This record gives sequence, C-alpha cells and structure tokens, in this order.
Amino acid sequence: MSWIQTYTGRQFFPLEPRPADVDVRDIAHSLAMQCRFNGHCRPFYSVAEHSVRVSRILEGRERLWGLLHDAAEAYISDLPRPLKATAPGFRAAEDRLLEVIVTRFGLPWPMPAAVAHADEVLLATEMRDLMAPAPAAWPLDAAALAETIVPVGHEEAERLFLARFAELGQT
Repeated sequence: MSWIQTYTGRQFFPLEPRPADVDVRDIAHSLAMQCRFNGHCRPFYSVAEHSVRVSRILEGRERLWGLLHDAAEAYISDLPRPLKATAPGFRAAEDRLLEVIVTRFGLPWPMPAAVAHADEVLLATEMRDLMAPAPAAWPLDAAALAETIVPVGHEEAERLFLARFAELGQT
C-alpha cells in the first residue's frame, strides 16, 4: 500500500489510515501551508485559519469537530466542490480518513449538522472578504459573519490551530 511522509516524519497510509498514525502537529502544519479556494483567494488564507474560525462559531464538543472538520486535507489535500461532486471514490476516502482522525480525538462520527452550518457561514464570510467580486451568486444557505476576515500568515495559522487544539483540552 502506498504511503506519504508527514511533516513530523511519519509514514502515513491515507487509504488505510490508523488512528495511532494521526498527529495534530502534522495536521496543523499541513493545513497552515494549504491555501483555501485552491489558491484563488486574493490574499493567502490557510485551511488551518479557516478551521480555527469555524471552531470559534461552535459550542461544546462541536468546537473540536469544527477545528478538525477539514483535517483529512492534511493527508490527501482537497478538490474544489464541483470536482469533488464527480469523484465518489475520493469522497469515500476522505470520509474514511476523517472518521479515523476524529475518532482518534474522541469525537463521534458523523460530522454534526452544526459544524457543516458553521463551515457554510465561514464560506459566505470568506467569499465576501477574500475573493474577487463574484461573477454569479454562490449557492449558499448561510449569511456571512459581521466581522471581517484579515488573514494571518501560515506560521501564525499553525500556531493558532495548535493553541486552539490545546484550549479545547487536547494534548
């Protein structure tokens, strides 16, 4: 089976993930280095910062779910929504990997609806604050936050992700 080498030097099998191989430092670093919107936003804006912001919208244990909702991207990257919809094999691998990740950190599967909604709220906010003017309406069912997003760099995003993880009682 094929594997990838992670930031911390681990051998990770994305198609046969094991909870013991999941390391939050790998997740934080990789997501901090990945730009949202496949790099099509005006400033650099990382998936790690996005995840921290989603987490801050939520309450209780859902906050950790919000922080980790895109964690599979640390190991397999992401596909833009229109393409992902045509790739059921990718979606299945992503879901399996995310299930292993959240289980590793004591969260139930599947993702709570509140997390998906918070993700959509952030998407509406990001569209407004980080993207060029839209050529057509985005199909969103959520309103943007009142606050304006001013992105941080990748190093700060990684630090914020790990700090939020610790703040939520994880080690």
